[in-house]
Amino acid sequence: MKNGIENGYYHEITPSGFGLAIKAGKVLFSEQSEFQKVEVFETESKLGRVLTLDDLMMTTEGDEYHYHEMIAHIPMMNHKCPKSVLVIGGGDGGTVREVLKHKTVERVVLCEIDGMVIDACKKYLPTISCGLSDPRVEILVQDAIEYIKDKKNEFDIVLIDSTDPMGPGEGLFTEEFYTNVKNSLKEGGIVAAQSESPFVNKEEIKKMYNLLKKVFPICSTYTSNIPTYPGGYWAWAFCSETVQPLSYIDEERCAEITKTCKIYNKDYHMARFALPNYLKELL
Repeated sequence: MKNGIENGYYHEITPSGFGLAIKAGKVLFSEQSEFQKVEVFETESKLGRVLTLDDLMMTTEGDEYHYHEMIAHIPMMNHKCPKSVLVIGGGDGGTVREVLKHKTVERVVLCEIDGMVIDACKKYLPTISCGLSDPRVEILVQDAIEYIKDKKNEFDIVLIDSTDPMGPGEGLFTEEFYTNVKNSLKEGGIVAAQSESPFVNKEEIKKMYNLLKKVFPICSTYTSNIPTYPGGYWAWAFCSETVQPLSYIDEERCAEITKTCKIYNKDYHMARFALPNYLKELL
């Protein structure tokens, strides 16, 4: 069975031979961009509308906060005053929306290679993309690999909200790219990067962390559950030259942001870096 909508259901089967089925409704948008197939469809489920790229799950209205709160608030809260933030990928806008909750933020650059993703999400997923119209946000439709090459000492936080290491996202999983990201950070800067499913993508994770550890003196992993992602369990890399995870949490900002979140709070934050044995062994 191939991934995608068939016989009234969206199916996604992982390389491990198991997967997800969602009762699909009307297809609202389906186009082939220069890079990938972009599709938004309704579901007859609690998940609401769904965005897929090349028939792979990217986000749903029903569970998107599981991902976006984790990629944004864990690194953002560990920085004493994040003013300038770069989001690489993340054309749906969910990560930008969460970043903007931090009152210290003055500038957010969204660098997304595929403008069709941004346009489709603005039209069909407004609860996720709502932050993209904020005046603090600069949207660049270009290749982040090229964009980051000449950036030095510019960002407090870089969030790599990429697709999987294939197709247009493949070049975002290289030592050269991570080195350029490191160089773009200001002193005390932090990077968070989505790093796949610890249960499904074991080889990809091992390769990615080997590269990250060559570039960043501090490289840790945190995890959380995401119902519609492969295995239902996801990992992110927390990287910095000088900042240890959990070394600082802004208590006032944490209290304010917790009020706006469905998952994030201080206790949950503190627990994210506790890893299961099999993941510790993998890393």
